[in-house]
Amino acid sequence: MTLYDMAPGREGIIARLGEHGAMRRRLLDMGFTQGALARCEFLGPSGGMRAYRVRGALVALRRENARNIFLEG
Repeated sequence: MTLYDMAPGREGIIARLGEHGAMRRRLLDMGFTQGALARCEFLGPSGGMRAYRVRGALVALRRENARNIFLEG
C-alpha cells in the first residue's frame, strides 16, 4: 500500500521511499523516513493533492509523490 491509498483519518508506518534524487532528499528532510508514522489528514478538492501529518508537521503532497511512499503491511 502507498501513502496515496490511505483514506483520511487513517495512519500507516512508512516502510520505504520509491523516489530518487532531489525529491527523495526533500521527502527525507520533511520527515518521511522509514518507521515514521504518517496520517492522512484531508484530500484536496481536485484529488491531486493530499495532506499528511508526519512527525508533527502537516505536509501536502502531489499524487505522484505520495504514490512513491510505501507503507508497512
